Amino acid sequence: MATEEDASPPETCDGPGAGPEYEMSDRARRIVEEQGRSLREEGMLPSKVFNDDGIFEAELRQIFGRHWVFVGHESEIPEPGDYAQRRIGRDPFIFVRGEDGEVRVLFDSCSHHGSKLCRAEQGNTSHFRCPYHGWTFKNTGDLAGVPLKHQAFKGLDPEEWGLHEAPRVTNYKGMVFACLREDAPDFEEYLGDFAWYLDIQLEIGKGGMEVVGEPKRWIADSDWKSGADNFAADSYHTGVTHRSALDVGFGAEEISGTAGQETHRHVTHVDAGSTSLRLLHPDDEIYYGYPNEFVDTSSLSEDQRRMAAACGAETGTIFPNLSFIHVAATDDPDDDLAGYLAFRQWQPLEAGKMQAWSWILAPADASDEYKQRAHDVGMATFAGPSGNFEQDDMAVWDGVSEAAGSVYAERHEFKLNYQMGRPGMSEAEIDEDWYGPGLGWDDNLEEGTLRTFHGNWNKAMSGEEVGMSYPEDHI
Repeated sequence: MATEEDASPPETCDGPGAGPEYEMSDRARRIVEEQGRSLREEGMLPSKVFNDDGIFEAELRQIFGRHWVFVGHESEIPEPGDYAQRRIGRDPFIFVRGEDGEVRVLFDSCSHHGSKLCRAEQGNTSHFRCPYHGWTFKNTGDLAGVPLKHQAFKGLDPEEWGLHEAPRVTNYKGMVFACLREDAPDFEEYLGDFAWYLDIQLEIGKGGMEVVGEPKRWIADSDWKSGADNFAADSYHTGVTHRSALDVGFGAEEISGTAGQETHRHVTHVDAGSTSLRLLHPDDEIYYGYPNEFVDTSSLSEDQRRMAAACGAETGTIFPNLSFIHVAATDDPDDDLAGYLAFRQWQPLEAGKMQAWSWILAPADASDEYKQRAHDVGMATFAGPSGNFEQDDMAVWDGVSEAAGSVYAERHEFKLNYQMGRPGMSEAEIDEDWYGPGLGWDDNLEEGTLRTFHGNWNKAMSGEEVGMSYPEDHI
């Protein structure tokens, strides 16, 4: 029997990189259109965006197949032959440093019959050998060996059958991003003014920043967008979701989403990202809790240094699925604070389900003792699945996707309220004296940061380039 979804032909999404063969369903297209209208006009979202099979399949193609996605940090593969398995959307790739020292992002599929090559999560090797028929590839991706080649593949040209690479790869100050669309804007153009904030995270540490330990990973029955919009940043939830951690002394009360926090800034409309700053000690040199001997501000502008010096905590999201938290925290309420940077990636698995990845970073030139402390503090707070703050978030996000996937939400077109900070709602106002890029808000009780993320989501799903362009009365 024909359904309403079958009644009209699907829309062809033939934007750059989407491929003319991809067709977004009429149902998914309607949800995207409604999301854009509701966000602009009302500051609301249809809840179906958080759990819908059609939306998820479109996201894999329109978002993860078209935009820059974080792959890893170069410090994870410091030596020739070092590699790790990574994914762009759900596509498998090998993040590897070749014998020539170059970092590559190779599609993990043998060019013979397509089997995956990597079976170990990470390691060091000079070659990748296919477990199916034994074709062997150098860690540069070049085809190096074919069993019985002179009998079975006499006319085969090895130069034509190496491993495929991600079409676009860039190393941005140690962070490696890849894009599956050949005609995508350069990464710096994509990042836009958010580079001002990202550069602070990457350059504040003496010697740069490096990954400490392996990335932590865990599966959650939550949509990947729940993590991205929370870190974008949602200060309103802190005093409720993380109340138990605050009560026992793992965080200061002033970091929670309460009115009148004059040292807080939410920054929206910053091209590919948004951020939330806790300027807890504006007259002191805090630098996210790092000891002064591990801080280097030589590459920062005076305004960047000013912000970093005052900052005790910062969160942010770079569209689509890379978030960060840079914070002074502790693993013991009776011990001193220690700073660390954590990058978080929200890997899509299926509609309403994701795998969270978390990298902990510290200044490269810090002592081994400090790096271990930063790692321990990160694991105890925000950067591991059992952290005092981290487990709180996962305990509530699954309820978002469960309700979003319900028949009730579908039939009643259930919408979610993202109106905080719009005219007539909260007391938050744009700070005309904010010295960084984007629109700085004078209080953390606003959700323009989240609307920035979802506005970019709508643009990407509609085949447009990301970057906010809504008028100020709709932010």
